[in-house]
Amino acid sequence: MVIAKATQEIIPIKEIREGVIVLKDGSLKMVVMASSLNFALKSEDEQNATILQYQNFLNSLDFPIQFFIESRKLNINPYLANLQSAEKEQANELLKIQIREYMEFIKNFVKSTDIVSKSFYIVVSYKPSFASGQKGIFAGLLGKKTASQKISDQKDQFEENRLQLQQKADMVKQGLARCGVRVAPLATEELIELFYKLYNPGELEKELV
Repeated sequence: MVIAKATQEIIPIKEIREGVIVLKDGSLKMVVMASSLNFALKSEDEQNATILQYQNFLNSLDFPIQFFIESRKLNINPYLANLQSAEKEQANELLKIQIREYMEFIKNFVKSTDIVSKSFYIVVSYKPSFASGQKGIFAGLLGKKTASQKISDQKDQFEENRLQLQQKADMVKQGLARCGVRVAPLATEELIELFYKLYNPGELEKELV
């Protein structure tokens, strides 16, 4: 008999707080969302300049980053709902017919063509160099810490690590800005929503039905 593991055992995430993903191995990650860039519409000189800036950005990094592209089937239900509302509120019968025909066109077009929306993310990582801890005579001299002291130390350590991670994320933001790409860090709620969609793709499919 195979016993399925709990989701918490499979996912390497320990917690998400203050826009930071804390993994079980102690490393921290921050996810920033990047805007798209219509490279094909740029002139040849602009394209070469963008490539050079991107090359300089990558060469300036002394830490690893990960690029992640999320592709999702476009959900047009909210758009169709707005059109239905507009149809009901429209007094002109001819305009009502035109809205109705347009809705049918959109539905048929989506059925015959896979339309997806793409979101671009950069994952910035930071792994603290943990101290081995106090041993021997020093542990005896300093004594054991109380529970409140340990909690305070953990908060201070998290804040210090978060600042180190933030500095790396700022470097990514500045480097991509020179390439014409805007980035914005995901907040805690946005990170939770992102991971929920990634680990529960079936729920999203239900919304599209």
